[in-house]
Amino acid sequence: MAEMTVSVQSRTEFGSGAAKRIRRSGMVPGVVYGGSAETLQVAVSPKDLFMLLRSQSGRNTILRLEVEGTKADSVILKDWQVDPVKETILHADFQRIAMDETLRVTVPVSVRGVPDGVKTEGGFLEVVMREIEVECLPSDIPDEIACDVTDLHLHQSLRISDLPKIEDVQILAAADQVVVHVVAVKEEEESETELVEGEEVEGEGVQGAGEGEPEVIVKGKKEDEGE
Repeated sequence: MAEMTVSVQSRTEFGSGAAKRIRRSGMVPGVVYGGSAETLQVAVSPKDLFMLLRSQSGRNTILRLEVEGTKADSVILKDWQVDPVKETILHADFQRIAMDETLRVTVPVSVRGVPDGVKTEGGFLEVVMREIEVECLPSDIPDEIACDVTDLHLHQSLRISDLPKIEDVQILAAADQVVVHVVAVKEEEESETELVEGEEVEGEGVQGAGEGEPEVIVKGKKEDEGE
């Protein structure tokens, strides 16, 4: 697990007015909580936050948070708020962690390969779970959970129980829960039609689905379409 050092400033002003002033100064208001220490109000550089979120381990990066006048804490970025229009970070929550105590985090699923059911059978690969919750020590948090879909045929799926075991990491999702599957073109078209008629989503079908909804990764050719 990657580690990163971030310096923050402590702050004594609270409330929405103070938060706006901090943002105007080019910083992001935040809070540090957890452990035996008191909750601490801080201001952090947005550049550090974007660097963290764009790193390989992302939000699960272990941070050494340095605050002037206090002892450095080991933390993770637990939550953050983003302006939906400007896409700037509005607030950040940091949780103190103990390196010898397990914690629960969500880890992204990384899909590897192109299924046989897509290449030769005209199917769609649909990702049902984009993240998986795990429990482990902070130093054992994986950057991703690899999911090899190469051998999947039409109507086949990979479930939690099919994923490779990761030493010292416990996956908390149910063993029979579907992670990815290959579905037929007709099934996918019917699914998109139902969504449009029900006005449940905007845009172009399942591929534009929001967080927590299935995501279509790739579409293959039907057998009778030829090469």
